[in-house]
Amino acid sequence: MSEAGRHCFIPMQPEHLDWVGECEAELHAFPWTRGNFVDSMAAGHGSWLMKEGTQNIGYAIVLGVLDEAHLLNISIARAAQGRGHGRRLLDWLHDQARSQGATQFFLEVRPSNETALTLYRSMGFEQIGRRRGYYPGVDGREDAIVMRRGL
Repeated sequence: MSEAGRHCFIPMQPEHLDWVGECEAELHAFPWTRGNFVDSMAAGHGSWLMKEGTQNIGYAIVLGVLDEAHLLNISIARAAQGRGHGRRLLDWLHDQARSQGATQFFLEVRPSNETALTLYRSMGFEQIGRRRGYYPGVDGREDAIVMRRGL
C-alpha cells in the first residue's frame, strides 16, 4: 500500500470489482465490464484503487510498455468528484509510471468530456492525434483525442 497525504493507493483486487462495476455503471454510458477489469489485472496492468481513509473514491488501469505508460481507465466516484481527487490520482499514477521507467504517459479522451480535457491540459498533456470513431456513442461513434505528457 502507498500513501500520499490522506489518500492511499492499493492494488485492485477481485473483491473490489463489485464497487468498481457500480461506479462504472453510474459514471459511463458505455462502462467497462467486470471482465475488462479482470483481464487487465490478469495481464499485469497497473490496476489501482484510491481510498480516502476507509472510503473507496477512485480507480485506474495503466498499461506499461517499455518506456511508455498508457492510461486505459481512470474514474472518481461521483460523490467524490470536484475536490481534486482526479488530479491527485493522476499525479500518483505519473509518479508510479516514472518509478517504473516510463518517460511518456498517453491517454485517450472523448472530445465531449470537457471536464477531463480541462484537467489533462492543466496537467501538461498535449493533443498529439485523433482516433476517428474510437468510442461507442449514443448516436454512432465518437472520436478520441490522443494526448501525451512527458514524465
